[in-house]
Amino acid sequence: MRTIEEYIRLAEKAVGSIKLPKRPAGLYEPITYGLSNGGKRLRPALLLAACEAAGKDCTAALSQAAAIEMFHNFTLLHDDVMDNADLRRGKPTVCRKWDNNTAILSGDTMLTLATQLLVEGVAPDKAARLLDIFNRAAIGVYEGQQYDMEFESRNDVTEEEYIDMIRLKTSVLLGCAAQLGAEIGDAEEQQGMALYGFAMNLGIAFQLQDDWLDVYGDPAVFGKATGGDIMNNKKTFLLIKAMELAEGNDKKNLQYWLDIKDADPEKKISAVTAIYDSLGIGDICQKSVEKHNAEALRCLGKSGLTAEAAGFFEEFDRMVMNRKK
Repeated sequence: MRTIEEYIRLAEKAVGSIKLPKRPAGLYEPITYGLSNGGKRLRPALLLAACEAAGKDCTAALSQAAAIEMFHNFTLLHDDVMDNADLRRGKPTVCRKWDNNTAILSGDTMLTLATQLLVEGVAPDKAARLLDIFNRAAIGVYEGQQYDMEFESRNDVTEEEYIDMIRLKTSVLLGCAAQLGAEIGDAEEQQGMALYGFAMNLGIAFQLQDDWLDVYGDPAVFGKATGGDIMNNKKTFLLIKAMELAEGNDKKNLQYWLDIKDADPEKKISAVTAIYDSLGIGDICQKSVEKHNAEALRCLGKSGLTAEAAGFFEEFDRMVMNRKK
């Protein structure tokens, strides 16, 4: 096994090696822009590591690593259109730098390119298995996005519904990356599913931690001002639990801040955070993070990997869960 940093570098190289046509420039330049706009490259790095953990050199999976990152960035282009977003990773989104039609069409092209990369140089029987894993994950991502959109107009979203939404929207793709890598590495089905379970549950814990950091993270470390989710009334784990548990004045005050238009950001963030504190929402969120991370490690324990490979994924888990931004 290599180090996490080595897998990330290989993933970056795989993405940078994707050959795109020059014309029409209006279609392909936004793709290059989106792919070169940073990102942690965790999904392709995980795919490469899973391949090597299963016993095959990870260079056999470089095309698939590029495919999973291409697909991830396709979803970002479309997400930014739906969210009317101005910035992505500190830079103008494709829909702002160009326009919505460009972002949609370039995104569509990225999806097709991802499926091409996925089966590049792969025997037909294995290609069919890779496509089955990939397509099931892709449908899950779309379902998760739909649920997320529907939650915006609902005030009765439950914790269970929210966890299922982030499982679909965020976590199944991380699980897919691990399972694809295992498949390319010729792992047994049980081992591939164990790695899928590890990555999927880690993805849920990751998103819950992200919810927590947006309220309780250190802005100097987090890289941006906290409280953005509160200002946007975003249905995070914290808000959903607060709406479920709040009673009396807490419930009245929370609803006031959810309803008020053009609220002073500092006052709203301070007031809603105080409600979270009075209900112990931060601690409840952290307990859920710990629960899903423990399930991730339980799945890893069932994988039958070598001690070296299992140690790598334990270190990967610590890197993800100890993040502060």
